[in-house]
This record gives sequence, structure tokens and C-alpha cells, in this order.
Amino acid sequence: MLHGKPLSLWHALSDTDRLASVLVGVHASVTLGGLTRGSALGCRAQELSGRSVLIATKEPLAAALALIELDGIARRLVLGPPDLSPEHLPFVMDSAAVEAIVSDRSTDDFDVPGDQRFIECGTSVQPAHYDRGATCRTEWILLTSGTTGVPKLAVHTLESLAGAIERGTPSPTSVVWSTFYDIRRYGGVQIFLRALLTGTSLVLSSAEERTSDFLARAGSHGVTHISGTPSHWRRALMDPSAHEIAPRYVRLSGEIADQTILNNLFSFYPEAKIAHAFASTEAGVAFEVTDGLAGFPASLIANTPDVQMKVEEGSLRIRSARTAERYLGPGVESLKDGDGFVDSGDMLDLRGDRYYFEGRRDGVINVGGFKVHPEEVEAVINRHPKVQMSLVRGRKSPVTGAIVIADVVTETDCEEFDDLHRDILDVCRKALPLHKVPATIRFVPSLPVAQTGKLIRRRA
Repeated sequence: MLHGKPLSLWHALSDTDRLASVLVGVHASVTLGGLTRGSALGCRAQELSGRSVLIATKEPLAAALALIELDGIARRLVLGPPDLSPEHLPFVMDSAAVEAIVSDRSTDDFDVPGDQRFIECGTSVQPAHYDRGATCRTEWILLTSGTTGVPKLAVHTLESLAGAIERGTPSPTSVVWSTFYDIRRYGGVQIFLRALLTGTSLVLSSAEERTSDFLARAGSHGVTHISGTPSHWRRALMDPSAHEIAPRYVRLSGEIADQTILNNLFSFYPEAKIAHAFASTEAGVAFEVTDGLAGFPASLIANTPDVQMKVEEGSLRIRSARTAERYLGPGVESLKDGDGFVDSGDMLDLRGDRYYFEGRRDGVINVGGFKVHPEEVEAVINRHPKVQMSLVRGRKSPVTGAIVIADVVTETDCEEFDDLHRDILDVCRKALPLHKVPATIRFVPSLPVAQTGKLIRRRA
């Protein structure tokens, strides 16, 4: 045991009394009890003892089974997300000193040296009896979700990842978790561990599954608790299958939750508790807001248990046992400052006794020397009742350096685009300074959303 917590996921499963709970994949399901008596790796886990292992599976369920079986045995587990670019794979493997690959794919998909082990992992568990004693404190390597450039590799442990999860009395058997996130991303890992450590069933999502199919499948399994980004939820509410689920708890994270999406979720799921949380791969889980309002009470900065926060130069900075330890790789920047704080890069605006998120520091549009946070403009546009979601970005201008442009997705029955264009501009002019008002508005059928569930933000 480490500080009174399970040394490995397998030990955590052995301690729970909810072994009838199920991990539900797209094509297969596995009970937690079955995991404690079997192997998805053909009893080859001990071959990876003390090694750095890349988990690169197509099926999320296969990744889940490998994580459970190898935590506490492998020295390092690198969670390869499904959208990891092949051109970035060598960088990831070199930075993490990968010695073995666990996958449900062919070896032809990888450039595997002769001294590197390759172990197959599927979505079924074969009965097996072998020594599962944990031998090390496994590092979990999560890749950052940037949309450009090589990813950063953040080092976590089971303790840091599970730091915000209350354990002890298992959750009621009536609770069934699910998430739009892939479990190889930070937001998905949080829900994966929450289900395992509280003994509840979990319905996994897949990058290859349509939103409508996922919602229908989640509904068929009686999902009661479900998480995703605001973009996930905006897309879900556009889909008729949103009626297939009847959640009691809805959680948003990963992007700014503006008042419009919160109100829409309250209206669509009136029986559900709607919460939005601040968390990131590097900073970990900081806090959750459940009062139904965008932003968060300023009192949380000084009064959040187990988390220290401060605002410097407008940016939220966090220190806790939940943050990542460091970045991996040659010549990487330091993840923490000299006092152990992680600079989230998320900019805050204090209005009265409440902080509001403005946007990312590195996403600012410079219009004639004035700063524009795209998320602030999007929140205003999204207020219009016929707007379903929007994406604001900058476009180069020879006069001001950049101008603000907006892509807008509307209701399918919206035909009067000229009137809507004028209405949106009127809303923006009333709520925003002139330099933040979009110079161009385009109506588009959809917006680009990464597999992380976040809007893809690129300058035009």
C-alpha cells in the first residue's frame, strides 16, 4: 500500500465488493470479477516486469484490460491515444524509452526493433492463475491534447490520477458511468479509474463510433453518470439520440462551460445534476462547480481541500498531489515552477465574487494591439437561440494584424440566414467592444472537433 491507497489497479479490484460490475466495450464486455481470475495478455504480463510499455490498441476495452493487468508490474505505461500520428510515434517511443508494445493491431503497424517485445492484447479474458504481486510504482504517461506539433508526455502515477476520487464505501449498484472521452486521455482516465475504484460499471466510448450510436448504446446499458467536453455535449444535444439517455449526473470539463450549454443541459435533462470541473493533463483535477453557473466562486481559490491555487498575471496556477510529476523527453521544459505550481495557461477575469474563464493565453487574437479571447466571443454568439455551436478564430489583416471571424452551426430548420447574420452581429455589438465583434460570420454544417472532444482551433 502507498499512503493507504492501492499499490495497483489489480489490488484495487481485489478489494472491492462490486466484482459483478462490467466494463462495456463496443463489441465485448468483461466483468471486474473475471479480470481478477484471468488474463487478456495470454499470461505474459510478467514478461513486461520493470519495462517501459506502450499501450497502442484500437479497441478502448483492450487498453483498459492491459492497464489493469500491467499497473504495478510495468515500470512505465504509455497510453497511446487512437489519434496519435504515426509521424509522432518514434518521438513518443524514444522519449519514453519504450521497450515493449502491447496492442490488438498487427506488428506491421509499428517499426518494432528485434530486441523489442510485442504482446497481443484482446477484449476477452482467458482463465489464468499466476503471481500478480505488484513489484513497482508504475508511471502512467499521458500525452497532451495539443492539435499541432509533437505531443508532450506528462508523467503521472495511480496516486496522482486517483487523487480526486473518493474511495471507501462503493457506489450503489444502480450507478453506471460513461464518458465521451477516450480512456487514454486524461478526462477518460478519470472516469475509468472512478468506475474501477468505486466498483461501478463503465460503458466505454470509441473514436470510431458515431455520436448517435454511442448515445443509444449508453442508454441501452442504463448509464446514469456521464462526462464530456462542452463540445461533446453541444454535438450530443443536436442528435435525436440524446433522448436515449436519462442521466442523473452530467459532468463537463476540458473546455470553458459557458452559461448557454449549462442552461441547455439543465433544460434537456431536468432530473440531472449538472457539474463542470476544472482539470487538465498537467494540473490534474482542481475543483468542481455544481451551482449551475458559469465560472466559479472566488472563494474556491483559497478554500479547496487538498489543492492550492493562485492567480498570477491573470493565469490560474495549481499545486497539489494530483498534478503530473514532470514531462518526459530530451530538452523538455519544466512542468512546475520553483514553488511546485503548474501554470495552467487558462486566463481568469474576476467579476464581483466570481472568476470567469476568458480563454487560453496562447489562443489570444491580437486585433490592432487589443487582445481577443475566442471563447469569450463564442459564448456571446452561442446565446442566440438558433445557434447550436460556434468557433471563433483570427484571420490575418494588413491593417490591424488580425480580424475576428466566426463559423456558426445553426438549427437545421434555420433558413433566414440574412436575418440570423444580422441578429448575431447585433448580439455581439451589444455585449462586446468593437474589436471583438466578428468581421465575418460563416454558417457551416459542422465544426472540427478533435478526438479529445475539443474544438480544433487553427488560424485561417
